[in-house]
Amino acid sequence: MSTPPNPNAPTDVADPVTGSWHSEPSRWSILVHGGAGDVSAEAVSAHVKGCERAAAVGAKVLAAGGSALDAVQRAVEALESDPLFNAGTGACLDSDGHLSLDASIMDGDGLRAGGVCALPAFEHPVAVARCVMESTPHVLLAGEAAARFAVAEGFSRAEEGTMVTPAARTKWHAARARGVAENWAGDDTEDAVAAPTQPRTKIDTSGGTVGAVARDANGHVAAATSTGGMVNKLAGRVGDSPVVGAGSYADDEAGACSTTGHGEAMLKLGLAKAAIDALRTDALQFDALRTAGAAVAAARQVIALMHRRLGQTGGLIVVAADGSLGLARTTRTMTWASCRANDLAQANELDWAEVCQSGS
Repeated sequence: MSTPPNPNAPTDVADPVTGSWHSEPSRWSILVHGGAGDVSAEAVSAHVKGCERAAAVGAKVLAAGGSALDAVQRAVEALESDPLFNAGTGACLDSDGHLSLDASIMDGDGLRAGGVCALPAFEHPVAVARCVMESTPHVLLAGEAAARFAVAEGFSRAEEGTMVTPAARTKWHAARARGVAENWAGDDTEDAVAAPTQPRTKIDTSGGTVGAVARDANGHVAAATSTGGMVNKLAGRVGDSPVVGAGSYADDEAGACSTTGHGEAMLKLGLAKAAIDALRTDALQFDALRTAGAAVAAARQVIALMHRRLGQTGGLIVVAADGSLGLARTTRTMTWASCRANDLAQANELDWAEVCQSGS
């Protein structure tokens, strides 16, 4: 379960962090998130279960001696296939009523990275992002050109209608009626559907992005992030998720990070790299937090910075080079799940999700 804000944090300024969690170092480990926001009490259990399934997929890769890079890709693909989340199937629609998908992946071994943005309907944008990393000299491809690249590399376009869920369509109509662009997670409230034309006093900046970070038994780290972006976003809008340093970052010398929340704010701060730089440079401000582990201290520090400087909310997950994990959020919920080598003694081969730690 998520832990409350650390009581030892400085009290001279209000701490905006609403939840955090950490684990001890481990030979291998994986942590996934299903988006920071305000998921309803009725829906949160299903979102947590989805994260547990994804973490279990990645854990099986790591337990078999596989790479952190493979583990985060497989975990994010599992979330992209789950219609509950705002990535792949079930992703939100832009102002033109179409899917416009963003994803990135980064390998801490050699700082290799790839991303796609404004991608039309493909089942697994994160797999296309990895192909950009491995098959081109580039880091980021966009729009229809990215789609042509994907097809040339053997990926199949999906029929958009098979990936658009009734929930995504309902949220799009509601956002259009209000004339706003909204993030995804936590917009499941009854009033969003029952009274779609009523103005909101507060625009939800929750995210709904999915992501994963991992360390493998060889000491390599990786991160991956995937999203549909904002509901009713301006066509062509790109947020933080496909951008290296904002949505994903990984460096074997320090750790890996995936972010979720207000994309424009995360772009301005380069939030994912800021978290990893905090691990690298001994720049963590709160000594009391560091006793819980550098990963969670870094996560808390940078998400609080985003709130202080830009007044925006979100969350992030971090794995440190030693395999310790940490997360922090400034929203009401951020569903997550983790699995570590230390948990394997309890593992049932038929249901690895049972050994995951998880929360919201």
